[in-house]
Amino acid sequence: MLHNGRPTVAKIDRAALRENFGKIQYLAGDREVIAVVKANAYGHGVLRVAETLVAAGCPRLAVLSVEEGEELRRAGIKVPILVMGGVHTAAEAREAARLRLVVTIHHAGHVALLAGAGQDLGLSIGVQVEVDTGMTRMGISASRAAELLEFVVSERALTLEGVYTHFARADEADLAATYEQIDQFKAALRAAQAREVRPPLIHAANSAALLAHHELEPALAFTNAVRVGLALYGVLPAPHFDVPLKPVMTFATRVVQVRRVKAGQAVGYGGSYRTDKETIIATLPAGYADGVPRCLGNRGHVTLRGRMHPIVGRVSMDYITIDAGEGPIAIGDEAILFGQTATGGVRVEKVAELAETISYDLLTRVGARVPRICF
Repeated sequence: MLHNGRPTVAKIDRAALRENFGKIQYLAGDREVIAVVKANAYGHGVLRVAETLVAAGCPRLAVLSVEEGEELRRAGIKVPILVMGGVHTAAEAREAARLRLVVTIHHAGHVALLAGAGQDLGLSIGVQVEVDTGMTRMGISASRAAELLEFVVSERALTLEGVYTHFARADEADLAATYEQIDQFKAALRAAQAREVRPPLIHAANSAALLAHHELEPALAFTNAVRVGLALYGVLPAPHFDVPLKPVMTFATRVVQVRRVKAGQAVGYGGSYRTDKETIIATLPAGYADGVPRCLGNRGHVTLRGRMHPIVGRVSMDYITIDAGEGPIAIGDEAILFGQTATGGVRVEKVAELAETISYDLLTRVGARVPRICF
């Protein structure tokens, strides 16, 4: 099927998404699941993903920005939406209030912005506070968290809905650093409780921490929510996890050109590949503008008719070429860049390893001109 004149698509399996969500619910136990759908649901298409998750019973969503939250509200999504990136201007704070978004506070400046917006509009804005326990990126330091939390609850235009931290190394087999972060988070919460501040929602576990369920569960018993992104989409954060998750995205295209060439034929820009024997070279309309990493030239593979074929020559903006050997191959044949089909495929984790990157990168780089086809 052609979309915008090209057969390159990202197929989104909503049944797999629902199944993964069910497994995450099981691992979460009595804790609420906050589904992270930032960055266009990790490249999967945020509106259909959010609708599917909410229909499956997901009680909360999380995005990065007010703009991402607005897109969901415009589409009719009514569940609480956490804006993890906070706000940066008074206008953005007012928009967050108008949309009834729950906004993360990282420092005292955010309190002032949001409290001012709430007072101007006569609204109470729901907020959560992020505590930095070792990521050293966003959030208030653990040693100052109790003070900030007390400041938040003193503002009548704000409603403290939760507090959370973010693990930096929960995808590692050695969880010592994660236990250290948990200890810092607990200490911050104890200090807040000493000031009579008790946030209703407490969360720390990301996908990796949730999948490390048996090791981390006792240490995280004080939390009542989990915040999960990558696992929802059927991708494992690291190879040592063995939870059976189903890939939600299949990145696919179709053969648009087939030619038999002689030995010694240069292929692609710069002639970086030359055939060593007579062979079939096929062209696929997917390039780096679609999300195929340029580094996969002369090292990556696609799956076609259940067999792996090497990508040869450089990845260009709109095309890649494969060496199909003696075939069989024909114009119109489907080729899988990553994902699963009835005749095989390759997981995005494996492609990411070959490209010397991470699965998050490959999923989110699938280009805007690639249609997301839900089924």
